[in-house]
Amino acid sequence: MMIVPIGSANLPGAQPEQSSHQDIIIVTDAKLADRLPDDLPSDPMHWADAWLKEATAAKVQRNPNSMTIASVGANSQPSSRVVLCKDFVPDPGFLVFHTNYRSQKSLDWTANPRAAALMHWDALGRQVRIEGTIVRSPEEESDAYFASRDWGSQLGAWGSDQSETIASHDVLVSQIRQRAADLGLKLDPDTQTLADDNIPHIARPAHWGGFRLWATAIELWIEGTNRIHDRARWQRDIVRASEHTFSITPWSGVRLQP
Repeated sequence: MMIVPIGSANLPGAQPEQSSHQDIIIVTDAKLADRLPDDLPSDPMHWADAWLKEATAAKVQRNPNSMTIASVGANSQPSSRVVLCKDFVPDPGFLVFHTNYRSQKSLDWTANPRAAALMHWDALGRQVRIEGTIVRSPEEESDAYFASRDWGSQLGAWGSDQSETIASHDVLVSQIRQRAADLGLKLDPDTQTLADDNIPHIARPAHWGGFRLWATAIELWIEGTNRIHDRARWQRDIVRASEHTFSITPWSGVRLQP
């Protein structure tokens, strides 16, 4: 089969345009074809970015930017959780998510600043695996994102001591209401709505902000019929250039058996 880069093939319900030759599928963007080219691309992060953008545009699931991210603590115990990728930067090659800096994953990354992330779009038959080094985002970047959030999300960053134990749900609600009052927010009894329209400025707490996962390896996977999946992995070296950035080498890719 030959894939000609003109149209998209993997959207739910999409009907690839067929030429007069039945073995040719025409696809508008080569990055959205139903298999990787024989000569692997040198820009795999751009391919992953195109997949994420297609999943977002097609609304294939509630949070198409959700990803599972894994950490390993000082005791060598791995753990994983789902977070939202809030920025995907193919050049120079990192992704951004936000969390509590006192959470278990953040403590893990203090001891071992390595992480692995997985994005899976079942409806599109694609997944992306990214491994690399974790660093905190610049404070001004975290400030800007926090300022863009609604008051409920801002309050959540102050109201919950993530990963700490608590006696009950009622105690948690009481804690959040007290911290809302401390911030100048007046809540209705349901805690979900404001008692008035006065919303004070809420600053980002120092214990909350962004992380950057700088990719040292990326794997692209495309579902195939009869488990003849398409799979390739790329690796590169990164060298710390500053607190938040790295210098990088070109990607080197190999095709893998599924």
